[in-house]
Amino acid sequence: MKTNYIYLRALVLEILACLVMAGCTVGPNFERPATTPPPQVFERTQSAQAPSKAVESSFNPDWWTLFNDSTLNSLEQQLAAANLDVAAASARLRQSRAEQRVAGAAEYPTLDGAASYDRERGSPNGILGLLGVSPTGSQSQSASGDTPLGVAPLPGSKGSPAYNLYQAGFDASWELDIWGRNRRGVEAATALSEASYEDRNAVLLSARAELARDYIELRDTQALLQIAKQNLEIARDTEKLTQVRARQGVTTDLDVANASAQAASIESLIPTLESRCETTINAIGVLLGEEPGTLKQTLDEPRDVPELPGQVPIGFPSELVQRRPDIRQAEAQLHAATASIGMAKADFYPRITLNGSAGLQSLQLSSLANWASGQFVVGPSITMPIFEGGRLKGTLQLREAQQQEAAIVYKRTVLDAWREVDDSLVVYDAEQQRRDKLTAVVALNQRALSVAQQRYKAGALDYLDVLNVQKQLLDAQSNLEQSKATAAANLITLCKALGGGWESTYADPQASR
Repeated sequence: MKTNYIYLRALVLEILACLVMAGCTVGPNFERPATTPPPQVFERTQSAQAPSKAVESSFNPDWWTLFNDSTLNSLEQQLAAANLDVAAASARLRQSRAEQRVAGAAEYPTLDGAASYDRERGSPNGILGLLGVSPTGSQSQSASGDTPLGVAPLPGSKGSPAYNLYQAGFDASWELDIWGRNRRGVEAATALSEASYEDRNAVLLSARAELARDYIELRDTQALLQIAKQNLEIARDTEKLTQVRARQGVTTDLDVANASAQAASIESLIPTLESRCETTINAIGVLLGEEPGTLKQTLDEPRDVPELPGQVPIGFPSELVQRRPDIRQAEAQLHAATASIGMAKADFYPRITLNGSAGLQSLQLSSLANWASGQFVVGPSITMPIFEGGRLKGTLQLREAQQQEAAIVYKRTVLDAWREVDDSLVVYDAEQQRRDKLTAVVALNQRALSVAQQRYKAGALDYLDVLNVQKQLLDAQSNLEQSKATAAANLITLCKALGGGWESTYADPQASR
């Protein structure tokens, strides 16, 4: 009857605990911050004057395909699996999901099994002496004259005999999450896992943008190298012409010296440009986890800077918050900080745990499995904080301050995101207008050089004027190529600010659990 009462009491406690658990979770519930996109940012698309325009339409997450460059597309496809920074971020993501699983284990009971064998002997000079066991082997009587309790010595032995003790059983415990502390812990761990997932996405997005920029820089440097070589050929032809004219007495040695200096000046640019090509190829290789020189054969052939598309779809204002990894990460961190407040508040309340153990104990191995060898213990325990020296209040204040900081960081992240989009739209349009002006400047300088050379051959123009026109043409051509590269880089910056490029892998936050 007594055993049945114990079981009934434990069952009632469990039922009551489950009922309380269903409706009590202390601390604030997380609510997603409301963000209103500033409409004036995307209104810039209406006033853009450049040929390649940003338009409000469905955003393409594979934004690098806008350049229509097969080599760049191939490199970007390799990046997600090859980049070491992305691999490290993915490892951190797996760590956070393992921590989430560890936190979730607190919601379930724990069950441990154990078995042991001991060879024991009590000391008659120790506690057994209080029970009436003497070191000589004869039992003394108690003060009342009765036969004492304790372990009687065997005939011919002194004190307590050694004996075997076999034990096997299970121990179980379950903390009743009455105040929702464990549930808040799981909520915080889940939010931190989501933040780690978004951090991995941000690393991937940054790596994609860096790869695209390095690729544009490589093509820009190769184009500048080709311009330098073309101008060097012109300068050498002019140098030969001045030497001929000097021998004919038509011009002076000064013109020859100026022509030679011009050719040498242009030639001095070539080693720097060639080394820049090598280092940029190595930079791309590092992004793909390759050793230096591995991609030289693939990228060494010169190509023009990719052309800009006629239209750049930038999505819609309401999508930016859902697409940018840094905003999503800041939101997840705010969620975790909010859940941590609930954990701190739950520490002010009692913690109730159901404990139980059942097993077998016997002095003989042969009788260990008998029903008579069974033993069990079951019952609840309660722990209540009484005096903690201000630790609990300090922890709660700390968690509230951390939640306030996370909210401020979230607002700042959203504000920075809109600023980056607005700035990117402005500079993308402006650089294209500059590029178009430089195109006209190059055409005019090419015409001026042709006229100057003809007049110089006819003896109607001093060679110093030819040198000035040639230098202006070289500068204009270099500026035009750099402007093309800058416009392409501005497109990359715009796409990064819009937050796309991470969706191709691990799109589901729960995918790798």
